[in-house]
Amino acid sequence: MSIVKKLQRLTGETDSGKTIADRAGKISELRQRIEQIMARRSTQVSSSSRQYGEPSSLSDLCPGREISNHRGSCYVARTDSPASTHHGNRRLDAFLSLDIEVLSLLANDRKLRHLAPQDVMFLDTETTGLSGGTGTIAFLIGLGWFEGDTLRAEQIFLRDFSDESAALTYLTEVATDKKFLVTFNGRAFDVGILATRFIMNRLPDPLSQFPHLDLLPPVRRLLGHRLINNRLGTVERELLAVSRHGDVPGYEIPQLYFQWLQRRDGTVIADIIRHNLLDILSMATLTLHLAELTAEPHHHLDHADLLATGRFLFCRGKESEAVDRLRPLVRSPRSEVSSESVRIISRYYKRHGLWEEVVPIWEDLFSRDNDLYPACELAKYYEHKRRDHGRAIEIVCRALSGSPAPTEKERAALLHRLRRLERLATRNAGNSSKKR
Repeated sequence: MSIVKKLQRLTGETDSGKTIADRAGKISELRQRIEQIMARRSTQVSSSSRQYGEPSSLSDLCPGREISNHRGSCYVARTDSPASTHHGNRRLDAFLSLDIEVLSLLANDRKLRHLAPQDVMFLDTETTGLSGGTGTIAFLIGLGWFEGDTLRAEQIFLRDFSDESAALTYLTEVATDKKFLVTFNGRAFDVGILATRFIMNRLPDPLSQFPHLDLLPPVRRLLGHRLINNRLGTVERELLAVSRHGDVPGYEIPQLYFQWLQRRDGTVIADIIRHNLLDILSMATLTLHLAELTAEPHHHLDHADLLATGRFLFCRGKESEAVDRLRPLVRSPRSEVSSESVRIISRYYKRHGLWEEVVPIWEDLFSRDNDLYPACELAKYYEHKRRDHGRAIEIVCRALSGSPAPTEKERAALLHRLRRLERLATRNAGNSSKKR
Protein backbone atom coordinates (compact mmCIF):
# COMPACT_ATOMS: atom_id res chain seq x y z
CA MET A 1 0.00 0.00 0.00
CA SER A 2 1.37 3.39 -1.01
CA ILE A 3 2.02 6.22 1.41
CA VAL A 4 -0.84 8.21 -0.12
CA LYS A 5 -3.26 5.33 0.39
CA LYS A 6 -2.15 4.92 4.00
CA LEU A 7 -2.64 8.62 4.71
CA GLN A 8 -6.09 8.56 3.12
CA ARG A 9 -7.00 5.54 5.20
CA LEU A 10 -5.80 7.20 8.42
CA THR A 11 -7.62 10.47 7.72
CA GLY A 12 -10.75 8.85 6.36
CA GLU A 13 -10.35 10.52 2.96
CA THR A 14 -10.91 8.79 -0.40
CA ASP A 15 -9.94 9.59 -3.91
CA SER A 16 -13.55 10.29 -4.78
CA GLY A 17 -13.64 13.40 -2.58
CA LYS A 18 -16.98 12.34 -1.08
CA THR A 19 -15.51 12.09 2.44
CA ILE A 20 -13.96 15.53 2.14
CA ALA A 21 -17.32 16.98 1.15
CA ASP A 22 -19.02 15.24 4.07
CA ARG A 23 -16.46 16.61 6.50
CA ALA A 24 -16.88 20.12 5.09
CA GLY A 25 -20.61 19.84 5.65
CA LYS A 26 -20.10 18.71 9.24
CA ILE A 27 -17.69 21.59 9.90
CA SER A 28 -20.21 24.05 8.48
CA GLU A 29 -22.92 22.59 10.71
CA LEU A 30 -20.66 22.84 13.77
CA ARG A 31 -19.89 26.47 12.98
CA GLN A 32 -23.59 27.25 12.77
CA ARG A 33 -24.20 25.59 16.15
CA ILE A 34 -21.32 27.54 17.73
CA GLU A 35 -22.70 30.80 16.33
CA GLN A 36 -26.14 29.99 17.77
CA ILE A 37 -24.63 29.24 21.19
CA MET A 38 -22.58 32.45 21.17
CA ALA A 39 -25.64 34.44 20.13
CA ARG A 40 -27.65 33.02 23.04
CA ARG A 41 -24.74 33.73 25.43
CA SER A 42 -24.53 37.33 24.20
CA THR A 43 -28.26 37.76 24.83
CA GLN A 44 -27.96 36.33 28.34
CA VAL A 45 -25.01 38.57 29.23
CA SER A 46 -26.68 41.71 27.95
CA SER A 47 -29.93 40.90 29.76
CA SER A 48 -28.12 40.36 33.09
CA SER A 49 -26.02 43.52 32.80
CA ARG A 50 -27.27 46.95 33.73
CA GLN A 51 -28.22 49.28 30.93
CA TYR A 52 -26.51 52.68 30.84
CA GLY A 53 -26.90 55.73 28.66
CA GLU A 54 -24.20 57.95 27.24
CA PRO A 55 -20.77 57.49 28.88
CA SER A 56 -20.06 59.80 31.84
CA SER A 57 -16.75 60.96 33.27
CA LEU A 58 -15.43 58.85 36.16
CA SER A 59 -13.92 61.86 37.95
CA ASP A 60 -17.26 63.71 37.86
CA LEU A 61 -19.12 60.82 39.47
CA CYS A 62 -16.43 59.58 41.87
CA PRO A 63 -14.35 62.46 43.27
CA GLY A 64 -10.71 61.55 43.58
CA ARG A 65 -7.37 62.02 41.93
CA GLU A 66 -4.88 60.38 39.65
CA ILE A 67 -1.91 58.92 41.51
CA SER A 68 1.43 58.71 39.73
CA ASN A 69 4.54 56.89 40.87
CA HIS A 70 7.59 55.22 39.34
CA ARG A 71 5.38 52.29 38.28
CA GLY A 72 2.85 54.37 36.36
CA SER A 73 -0.51 55.84 37.39
CA CYS A 74 -3.97 54.84 38.58
CA TYR A 75 -7.15 56.54 39.81
CA VAL A 76 -8.03 56.79 43.51
CA ALA A 77 -11.54 57.72 44.59
CA ARG A 78 -11.78 59.17 48.10
CA THR A 79 -14.72 59.42 50.50
CA ASP A 80 -14.57 60.89 54.01
CA SER A 81 -17.35 59.85 56.39
CA PRO A 82 -17.64 61.65 59.73
CA ALA A 83 -17.08 59.10 62.47
CA SER A 84 -20.34 60.24 64.08
CA THR A 85 -22.20 58.90 61.02
CA HIS A 86 -24.69 56.10 61.56
CA HIS A 87 -24.34 53.12 59.27
CA GLY A 88 -27.40 51.00 59.92
CA ASN A 89 -27.93 50.79 63.67
CA ARG A 90 -24.34 51.67 64.68
CA ARG A 91 -22.16 54.78 64.81
CA LEU A 92 -18.82 54.45 63.11
CA ASP A 93 -16.86 56.13 65.92
CA ALA A 94 -17.82 53.34 68.35
CA PHE A 95 -15.14 51.28 66.64
CA LEU A 96 -12.45 53.53 68.14
CA SER A 97 -13.51 52.68 71.69
CA LEU A 98 -13.41 48.92 71.18
CA ASP A 99 -11.38 46.82 73.60
CA ILE A 100 -8.38 45.59 71.61
CA GLU A 101 -8.43 42.40 73.71
CA VAL A 102 -11.82 41.59 72.21
CA LEU A 103 -10.54 42.21 68.68
CA SER A 104 -7.60 39.95 69.45
CA LEU A 105 -10.05 37.28 70.61
CA LEU A 106 -12.17 37.61 67.46
CA ALA A 107 -9.06 37.35 65.28
CA ASN A 108 -7.55 34.58 67.43
CA ASP A 109 -4.27 36.47 67.15
CA ARG A 110 -2.43 37.68 70.25
CA LYS A 111 -0.39 40.15 68.17
CA LEU A 112 -3.43 42.43 68.08
CA ARG A 113 -3.24 42.92 71.86
CA HIS A 114 -0.34 45.34 71.40
CA LEU A 115 -2.16 47.54 68.89
CA ALA A 116 -5.02 50.05 68.97
CA PRO A 117 -8.28 50.30 67.00
CA GLN A 118 -6.84 53.38 65.25
CA ASP A 119 -4.23 51.11 63.62
CA VAL A 120 -6.86 49.34 61.51
CA MET A 121 -7.02 49.13 57.74
CA PHE A 122 -10.26 47.77 56.29
CA LEU A 123 -9.71 45.98 52.99
CA ASP A 124 -12.16 44.83 50.33
CA THR A 125 -11.51 44.13 46.66
CA GLU A 126 -13.59 43.83 43.51
CA THR A 127 -12.15 41.41 41.00
CA THR A 128 -12.50 40.20 37.42
CA GLY A 129 -13.67 36.80 38.69
CA LEU A 130 -14.32 34.74 41.79
CA SER A 131 -12.17 31.70 41.02
CA GLY A 132 -8.84 33.21 42.06
CA GLY A 133 -5.60 32.21 40.38
CA THR A 134 -3.13 34.18 38.32
CA GLY A 135 -5.76 35.23 35.77
CA THR A 136 -7.94 37.05 38.32
CA ILE A 137 -7.17 40.74 38.84
CA ALA A 138 -8.32 43.03 41.66
CA PHE A 139 -9.40 46.01 39.56
CA LEU A 140 -10.71 47.90 42.62
CA ILE A 141 -8.90 47.85 45.97
CA GLY A 142 -11.03 49.42 48.68
CA LEU A 143 -9.21 50.65 51.81
CA GLY A 144 -10.60 52.33 54.91
CA TRP A 145 -9.04 53.75 58.06
CA PHE A 146 -9.68 56.34 60.73
CA GLU A 147 -8.06 59.74 60.67
CA GLY A 148 -9.12 61.61 63.78
CA ASP A 149 -12.90 61.88 63.71
CA THR A 150 -13.19 60.71 60.10
CA LEU A 151 -13.37 57.31 58.43
CA ARG A 152 -11.48 57.75 55.19
CA ALA A 153 -12.06 55.39 52.28
CA GLU A 154 -9.66 55.31 49.36
CA GLN A 155 -10.58 53.04 46.48
CA ILE A 156 -7.75 52.32 44.08
CA PHE A 157 -9.13 51.76 40.59
CA LEU A 158 -7.45 50.22 37.54
CA ARG A 159 -8.65 52.19 34.55
CA ASP A 160 -6.90 49.53 32.50
CA PHE A 161 -4.82 46.46 33.29
CA SER A 162 -1.66 48.50 32.75
CA ASP A 163 -2.50 50.49 35.95
CA GLU A 164 -2.01 47.45 38.19
CA SER A 165 1.65 47.92 39.10
CA ALA A 166 1.09 51.57 40.05
CA ALA A 167 -2.00 50.61 42.06
CA LEU A 168 -0.13 47.98 44.06
CA THR A 169 2.70 50.42 44.68
CA TYR A 170 0.24 52.97 46.07
CA LEU A 171 -1.36 50.28 48.24
CA THR A 172 2.09 49.61 49.68
CA GLU A 173 2.48 53.32 50.51
CA VAL A 174 -0.89 53.44 52.30
CA ALA A 175 -0.20 50.23 54.24
CA THR A 176 3.05 51.62 55.65
CA ASP A 177 1.21 53.49 58.41
CA LYS A 178 -1.31 50.73 59.17
CA LYS A 179 -0.78 47.78 61.50
CA PHE A 180 -3.62 45.27 61.14
CA LEU A 181 -6.26 44.24 58.62
CA VAL A 182 -10.00 43.76 58.89
CA THR A 183 -11.67 41.92 56.02
CA PHE A 184 -14.74 39.81 55.31
CA ASN A 185 -13.65 36.50 53.78
CA GLY A 186 -10.37 38.24 53.01
CA ARG A 187 -8.16 35.46 54.33
CA ALA A 188 -9.50 33.04 51.74
CA PHE A 189 -9.94 35.51 48.89
CA ASP A 190 -8.89 39.20 48.91
CA VAL A 191 -5.49 38.81 50.57
CA GLY A 192 -4.66 35.78 48.45
CA ILE A 193 -5.60 37.56 45.22
CA LEU A 194 -3.43 40.55 46.13
CA ALA A 195 -0.53 38.31 47.15
CA THR A 196 -0.64 36.72 43.71
CA ARG A 197 -0.76 40.11 41.99
CA PHE A 198 2.24 41.37 44.00
CA ILE A 199 4.20 38.31 42.86
CA MET A 200 3.14 38.76 39.24
CA ASN A 201 4.32 42.38 39.37
CA ARG A 202 7.57 41.48 41.18
CA LEU A 203 6.70 43.59 44.19
CA PRO A 204 7.00 42.74 47.91
CA ASP A 205 3.67 42.04 49.61
CA PRO A 206 3.15 44.56 52.46
CA LEU A 207 0.10 42.68 53.80
CA SER A 208 1.72 39.30 54.40
CA GLN A 209 2.90 40.09 57.95
CA PHE A 210 -0.17 42.03 59.10
CA PRO A 211 -2.25 40.63 61.98
CA HIS A 212 -5.56 39.89 60.34
CA LEU A 213 -9.12 39.92 61.64
CA ASP A 214 -11.23 38.11 59.05
CA LEU A 215 -14.84 38.58 60.13
CA LEU A 216 -16.28 35.55 58.35
CA PRO A 217 -15.10 32.85 60.85
CA PRO A 218 -16.55 34.63 63.94
CA VAL A 219 -19.75 35.35 61.98
CA ARG A 220 -20.12 31.64 61.32
CA ARG A 221 -19.45 30.73 64.95
CA LEU A 222 -21.47 33.48 66.64
CA LEU A 223 -24.29 34.09 64.16
CA GLY A 224 -24.45 31.09 61.85
CA HIS A 225 -27.37 29.54 63.75
CA ARG A 226 -29.65 32.49 63.01
CA LEU A 227 -28.70 33.33 59.40
CA ILE A 228 -29.79 31.59 56.20
CA ASN A 229 -26.26 32.15 54.87
CA ASN A 230 -23.09 33.96 55.92
CA ARG A 231 -22.91 36.57 53.15
CA LEU A 232 -22.18 40.13 54.16
CA GLY A 233 -25.42 41.33 52.57
CA THR A 234 -27.44 38.90 54.70
CA VAL A 235 -25.64 39.97 57.88
CA GLU A 236 -26.28 43.63 57.02
CA ARG A 237 -29.97 43.09 56.44
CA GLU A 238 -30.67 40.79 59.38
CA LEU A 239 -28.47 42.29 62.11
CA LEU A 240 -27.10 45.71 61.17
CA ALA A 241 -30.27 47.31 59.74
CA VAL A 242 -28.41 48.26 56.56
CA SER A 243 -30.52 48.51 53.41
CA ARG A 244 -28.85 48.71 50.02
CA HIS A 245 -31.26 50.38 47.61
CA GLY A 246 -30.27 50.00 43.98
CA ASP A 247 -27.01 48.30 44.85
CA VAL A 248 -25.24 46.40 42.09
CA PRO A 249 -25.28 42.61 42.73
CA GLY A 250 -21.85 41.18 43.35
CA TYR A 251 -22.13 38.58 40.59
CA GLU A 252 -22.54 41.36 37.99
CA ILE A 253 -19.40 43.25 38.98
CA PRO A 254 -16.84 41.37 36.81
CA GLN A 255 -19.01 41.81 33.70
CA LEU A 256 -19.55 45.49 34.48
CA TYR A 257 -15.80 46.05 34.62
CA PHE A 258 -15.39 44.53 31.17
CA GLN A 259 -18.22 46.81 30.08
CA TRP A 260 -16.17 49.74 31.42
CA LEU A 261 -13.14 48.63 29.42
CA GLN A 262 -15.29 48.75 26.28
CA ARG A 263 -17.24 51.97 26.86
CA ARG A 264 -15.24 53.93 29.50
CA ASP A 265 -18.51 54.90 31.17
CA GLY A 266 -17.94 56.29 34.67
CA THR A 267 -21.52 55.44 35.67
CA VAL A 268 -20.65 51.74 35.52
CA ILE A 269 -17.71 52.15 37.89
CA ALA A 270 -19.56 54.58 40.17
CA ASP A 271 -22.03 51.81 41.02
CA ILE A 272 -19.19 49.41 41.83
CA ILE A 273 -17.33 51.99 43.93
CA ARG A 274 -20.48 52.69 45.93
CA HIS A 275 -20.96 48.93 46.49
CA ASN A 276 -17.36 48.63 47.67
CA LEU A 277 -17.70 51.63 50.00
CA LEU A 278 -20.76 50.10 51.67
CA ASP A 279 -18.75 46.90 52.22
CA ILE A 280 -16.05 48.90 54.02
CA LEU A 281 -18.54 50.71 56.25
CA SER A 282 -20.33 47.47 57.05
CA MET A 283 -17.10 45.81 58.11
CA ALA A 284 -16.64 48.51 60.74
CA THR A 285 -20.14 48.12 62.17
CA LEU A 286 -20.09 44.32 61.92
CA THR A 287 -16.89 44.30 63.97
CA LEU A 288 -18.75 46.34 66.57
CA HIS A 289 -21.62 43.88 66.64
CA LEU A 290 -19.37 40.86 67.06
CA ALA A 291 -17.29 42.59 69.72
CA GLU A 292 -20.41 43.44 71.74
CA LEU A 293 -21.56 39.82 71.63
CA THR A 294 -18.18 38.62 72.81
CA ALA A 295 -17.27 41.27 75.35
CA GLU A 296 -20.03 40.79 77.91
CA PRO A 297 -23.14 38.67 78.44
CA HIS A 298 -26.41 40.11 77.16
CA HIS A 299 -29.33 38.71 79.09
CA HIS A 300 -31.81 39.87 76.46
CA LEU A 301 -30.26 37.53 73.91
CA ASP A 302 -31.89 34.33 72.79
CA HIS A 303 -30.60 31.16 74.49
CA ALA A 304 -29.14 29.96 71.19
CA ASP A 305 -27.20 33.25 70.92
CA LEU A 306 -25.85 32.86 74.45
CA LEU A 307 -24.85 29.28 73.68
CA ALA A 308 -23.00 30.41 70.55
CA THR A 309 -21.04 33.07 72.45
CA GLY A 310 -20.18 30.64 75.25
CA ARG A 311 -19.02 28.01 72.77
CA PHE A 312 -16.95 30.62 70.93
CA LEU A 313 -15.24 31.79 74.12
CA PHE A 314 -14.48 28.21 75.12
CA CYS A 315 -12.87 27.48 71.74
CA ARG A 316 -10.81 30.67 72.04
CA GLY A 317 -9.38 29.58 75.38
CA LYS A 318 -11.58 31.73 77.65
CA GLU A 319 -12.92 28.66 79.40
CA SER A 320 -13.88 30.07 82.80
CA GLU A 321 -15.72 32.99 81.17
CA ALA A 322 -17.49 30.56 78.87
CA VAL A 323 -18.62 28.41 81.81
CA ASP A 324 -19.98 31.47 83.61
CA ARG A 325 -22.11 32.30 80.57
CA LEU A 326 -23.25 28.75 79.94
CA ARG A 327 -24.16 27.79 83.50
CA PRO A 328 -27.57 29.57 83.40
CA LEU A 329 -28.39 27.68 80.18
CA VAL A 330 -28.19 24.29 81.91
CA ARG A 331 -31.88 24.64 82.80
CA SER A 332 -32.92 26.07 79.44
CA PRO A 333 -36.34 24.80 78.25
CA ARG A 334 -34.68 24.06 74.91
CA SER A 335 -33.16 20.63 75.33
CA GLU A 336 -30.56 21.09 72.58
CA VAL A 337 -29.30 24.24 74.33
CA SER A 338 -29.15 22.70 77.79
CA SER A 339 -27.51 19.52 76.49
CA GLU A 340 -24.79 21.35 74.54
CA SER A 341 -24.15 23.70 77.47
CA VAL A 342 -23.70 20.74 79.82
CA ARG A 343 -21.26 19.11 77.40
CA ILE A 344 -19.04 22.21 77.28
CA ILE A 345 -19.23 22.83 81.03
CA SER A 346 -18.43 19.15 81.68
CA ARG A 347 -15.22 19.36 79.68
CA TYR A 348 -14.06 22.23 81.88
CA TYR A 349 -15.03 20.70 85.23
CA LYS A 350 -13.62 17.27 84.35
CA ARG A 351 -10.36 18.79 83.19
CA HIS A 352 -9.97 20.51 86.56
CA GLY A 353 -11.35 17.64 88.67
CA LEU A 354 -14.31 19.68 89.95
CA TRP A 355 -16.61 16.69 90.39
CA GLU A 356 -18.70 18.28 93.15
CA GLU A 357 -19.65 20.99 90.64
CA VAL A 358 -20.44 18.86 87.62
CA VAL A 359 -22.14 15.77 89.10
CA PRO A 360 -25.25 17.69 90.31
CA ILE A 361 -25.57 19.17 86.81
CA TRP A 362 -25.48 15.70 85.22
CA GLU A 363 -27.98 14.38 87.78
CA ASP A 364 -30.35 17.28 87.12
CA LEU A 365 -30.25 17.04 83.32
CA PHE A 366 -30.60 13.26 83.36
CA SER A 367 -33.59 13.40 85.69
CA ARG A 368 -35.34 15.98 83.50
CA ASP A 369 -34.62 14.85 79.95
CA ASN A 370 -33.20 11.32 80.19
CA ASP A 371 -30.28 12.73 78.17
CA LEU A 372 -27.80 9.96 77.34
CA TYR A 373 -24.74 12.19 77.62
CA PRO A 374 -25.13 12.89 81.37
CA ALA A 375 -26.20 9.25 81.84
CA CYS A 376 -22.91 8.01 80.39
CA GLU A 377 -20.90 10.58 82.33
CA LEU A 378 -22.63 9.60 85.59
CA ALA A 379 -22.04 5.93 84.89
CA LYS A 380 -18.33 6.57 84.30
CA TYR A 381 -18.14 8.74 87.43
CA TYR A 382 -19.70 6.11 89.70
CA GLU A 383 -17.64 3.34 88.12
CA HIS A 384 -14.21 4.98 88.15
CA LYS A 385 -14.35 7.66 90.86
CA ARG A 386 -16.77 6.21 93.43
CA ARG A 387 -16.37 2.50 92.63
CA ASP A 388 -20.13 2.22 93.07
CA HIS A 389 -20.97 -0.29 90.34
CA GLY A 390 -24.50 -0.77 91.59
CA ARG A 391 -25.35 2.90 91.12
CA ALA A 392 -23.69 2.88 87.68
CA ILE A 393 -25.78 -0.17 86.66
CA GLU A 394 -28.93 1.56 87.87
CA ILE A 395 -28.18 4.63 85.71
CA VAL A 396 -27.46 2.57 82.57
CA CYS A 397 -30.63 0.49 83.00
CA ARG A 398 -32.70 3.64 83.39
CA ALA A 399 -31.14 5.11 80.25
CA LEU A 400 -31.98 1.92 78.32
CA SER A 401 -35.62 1.95 79.37
CA GLY A 402 -36.17 5.71 79.32
CA SER A 403 -37.92 7.94 76.83
CA PRO A 404 -36.95 8.88 74.24
CA ALA A 405 -35.54 5.46 73.47
CA PRO A 406 -31.86 5.31 72.51
CA THR A 407 -30.88 4.65 68.92
CA GLU A 408 -29.52 1.24 67.91
CA LYS A 409 -25.95 2.52 68.13
CA GLU A 410 -26.57 4.13 71.54
CA ARG A 411 -28.35 1.01 72.77
CA ALA A 412 -25.43 -1.20 71.74
CA ALA A 413 -22.98 1.07 73.59
CA LEU A 414 -25.14 1.09 76.73
CA LEU A 415 -25.52 -2.71 76.68
CA HIS A 416 -21.76 -3.10 76.30
CA ARG A 417 -21.24 -0.83 79.31
CA LEU A 418 -23.91 -2.68 81.29
CA ARG A 419 -22.33 -6.09 80.69
CA ARG A 420 -18.94 -4.81 81.79
CA LEU A 421 -20.41 -3.23 84.94
CA GLU A 422 -22.24 -6.46 85.80
CA ARG A 423 -19.00 -8.45 85.46
CA LEU A 424 -17.22 -5.96 87.72
CA ALA A 425 -20.02 -6.06 90.26
CA THR A 426 -19.99 -9.89 90.30
CA ARG A 427 -16.21 -9.98 90.65
CA ASN A 428 -16.28 -7.45 93.51
CA ALA A 429 -19.03 -9.42 95.25
CA GLY A 430 -16.92 -12.61 94.97
CA ASN A 431 -13.85 -10.88 96.35
CA SER A 432 -15.87 -9.56 99.29
CA SER A 433 -17.22 -13.03 100.17
CA LYS A 434 -13.71 -14.51 100.06
CA LYS A 435 -12.44 -11.92 102.50
CA ARG A 436 -15.22 -12.81 104.92
